[in-house]
Amino acid sequence: MNHSTRFWKLVAKACPDYRLQRDQPFPWKHGITVQMIRQPRARRYLLRLRAGDQARLVIPRGGSQAEALRFLERSEAWLLDQMSRERNQNHVQQPWTAGTRILFRGEEVPLRVENTGEGLQLCFSDQKIPLSDVLPDYRSLVRDYLRQLARRELHDRTMELARVHSITIHRVTVRAQKTRWGSCSIRGTISLNWRLIQASPRVSDYLIIHELMHRREMNHSTRFWKLVANACPDYRLAEQELKKIRLEQG
Repeated sequence: MNHSTRFWKLVAKACPDYRLQRDQPFPWKHGITVQMIRQPRARRYLLRLRAGDQARLVIPRGGSQAEALRFLERSEAWLLDQMSRERNQNHVQQPWTAGTRILFRGEEVPLRVENTGEGLQLCFSDQKIPLSDVLPDYRSLVRDYLRQLARRELHDRTMELARVHSITIHRVTVRAQKTRWGSCSIRGTISLNWRLIQASPRVSDYLIIHELMHRREMNHSTRFWKLVANACPDYRLAEQELKKIRLEQG
């Protein structure tokens, strides 16, 4: 990677005691080490926080190191939030027992253990999971159940909204993405985060529509947002609600 003089001046201004060698990860703020990677296939600047407070900053085709550094500065609050969440996740998680409240379809609902004539069931909202015995922690059981539910519901809803808006897609995948709620590939694959099952139907519909509109405009230009607004007039409210949901939750 060829770093310009202007780039190193920007680095020195942001981190006066950086003392780094060129073409190597450099220490930034808050104990974060940043490595810049140029990827010709990338369509935009991408920032990811990795283990050990290591950040990876992708520069797209036509991008510059100077603009990448400005993008890094603008992303400071996001990086700090990601670091905080990462550290919280490393703490000992409390078990999910009867009475624990989880987020489901936009509402916090309690877990309940019920003994019916057919045996034990773990219940929340209108959902019921058969139990062979009482468990000390239902977290894994509930998460596996939600993943399966999300695969069915989000797949079917995506196909339905694609038909409504006359958009052709080739595949829908529902996965456990760590940093994204969804994405759309050039080949027409819509990928969604299973945790969308925790959001309200309005929010999950917006996210699906957002990705579907990328089939018409593969960027976040003004034209793209006009397409989103036409298909989902209250998308701004849905976006605000989505930002309040911790992606790692559940």
